Amino acid sequence: MKLAILDAHADNPGDLSWKEFEKYAEISLYERTNQNEIVERAKDCEAIFINKVQITENILQQLPELKYIGVCATGYNVVDLNACSKRNIIVTNIPSYSTMSVAQHVFSLILYFSNHVALHNDSVHNGDWCNSLDFVYWKKPLFELAGKTLGIFGYGNIGSKVAEIGKAFGMKIICNTRTKKENMPEFVSFDELLEKSDILTLHAPLTDKTQNIINKNTLSKMKNSAILINTARGGFVVEEDLADYLKNGKIAGYAADVVSVEPMKKDNPLLNCPNCVLTPHIAWAPKETRQRLLDIALENFESWIKGNPINQVNK
Repeated sequence: MKLAILDAHADNPGDLSWKEFEKYAEISLYERTNQNEIVERAKDCEAIFINKVQITENILQQLPELKYIGVCATGYNVVDLNACSKRNIIVTNIPSYSTMSVAQHVFSLILYFSNHVALHNDSVHNGDWCNSLDFVYWKKPLFELAGKTLGIFGYGNIGSKVAEIGKAFGMKIICNTRTKKENMPEFVSFDELLEKSDILTLHAPLTDKTQNIINKNTLSKMKNSAILINTARGGFVVEEDLADYLKNGKIAGYAADVVSVEPMKKDNPLLNCPNCVLTPHIAWAPKETRQRLLDIALENFESWIKGNPINQVNK
C-alpha cells in the first residue's frame, strides 16, 4: 500500500517519527504540498494524511486509487465529505488530543494580562529596576484571578478543562453551551455571559450560528474591563469591530491563538493593535500533544486497515 503524507511539517517538523507507519505502507513524505501538487503526489496512493491541505471533489476525481484520508487534526472542513462518501473513501480525524495543551495555553494568555510578566521582564532588562528608587514598581496594574468571573462559551472537553483550572485559581465559573450537562458550572444565556464575564474564553465549534458571534453588537454588552480569549477559531470574531473596541479602550484586552485567515495577513486589523496578544496557532503544538496526535493517527490507520475504522467523520 502507498501512503502519502502531504503536509507533514505541520504535525511533525522533525522532532517526532513516522517510522511506525512504515509497518503498513510505503510512505512518501512531503513537508508541504500546494493545491496544484496534490494529484501528482497522491495519484497512486490508497491512503493520504493531511492537515490543512484541501481535498475537493475535483481532486478526488483524479485519485481513483484513494480509499482513506486521515485528517491529522480535529477539524475536517478541508475535506469534501459528501464526495468521499460517494466514492466509499473513509475519512477520519483526531478528536480530543489537545485538551490539556489548549487549556494550558488559555491560562498562559490570561496570566499575560493579570501579571504582565513579559512587560516587566522587558523593563528589568532595559535597566528600569537598576535605576529605580524603590525595591518595587509596576508598569501596569496587576490583578488576582481569585474572585473574578470566568465565562466559558462552549463546554466540551477543552471548556470543561478550562473550568477546572479556573476553579483552582478561585474563579467563579459561568458558561453557555449548546447542550446542558450534569455537574456543569452555572449556565447562563449568551447575553448574560457577555455582561457578567471578567474574562471570556471561546471554546465552541465554528458553525453558521457562531460565525462572527463577536461583533460590535456583542462587544457592546461586555465590560470595558473585560478580557476576551480565543484559542478556538478566528471566524468567531469580526476583527475590524474588535480592533475598534481595543483602540478606543472599550475592552481591556484580547488574546488569541487564531485569526480569520492563517497565516496572518499584513492587513489584519488586529496586527499591532493595543492590548492585543497574538500567538501563531501554537496552543496544540507541545511535543507531547503532537505525539498523542500521531499515536491516534496510527491507531486510526491500523483500524481502517483491519476493516474496523474508528473516528470516522463521514458515512
